[in-house]
Amino acid sequence: MIHHYQQLITIFNQCFANSDNTRLLKGDDEPIYLPADETTPYHRVIFAHGFYASALHEVAHWCIAGEKRRQLVDYGYWYCPDGRDLQTQHQFENVEIKPQALEWLFCVASDFPFNVSCDNLQGDCEPDRFAFQHRVRQQVLSYLQYGISPRAQLFIQALQRFYQTPPLTAVHFKEERYARKI
Repeated sequence: MIHHYQQLITIFNQCFANSDNTRLLKGDDEPIYLPADETTPYHRVIFAHGFYASALHEVAHWCIAGEKRRQLVDYGYWYCPDGRDLQTQHQFENVEIKPQALEWLFCVASDFPFNVSCDNLQGDCEPDRFAFQHRVRQQVLSYLQYGISPRAQLFIQALQRFYQTPPLTAVHFKEERYARKI
């Protein structure tokens, strides 16, 4: 199947445009979340450059953000751009485990390849991609065992219906399947 970002926009908006007053939109540059304001009456999850993977990642962040966070630009989260030192890279990875775990679940539900992202190409340290992937996988397994948030579960089910994929199980999340060197 060919994956196109418009499919995700349609699926997301069918799930959440009415219930959560939120729409998924293609952006031109950096991804961002913008709450409704005086010029736009709905919340916007904006992903980068029409990239399918970017859309899934931004939806993952949205699924994690609580109601108060969804009233803030970019959920009020801390972000340090590419070019991080070792300590800052560890902080970045710690906050990215849950969103990347959801992203991986979304990828499998849509039969789309997942690649863990250390997002530090210009940094002064070499991230341990495999160790980070292992931590993300552990979070995926925890979600599968203990449950996924209702919004994430709704999105996963909509992806599975659209892409005709089976229920998610631990078998779908083998580390070696997605391991790749930078």
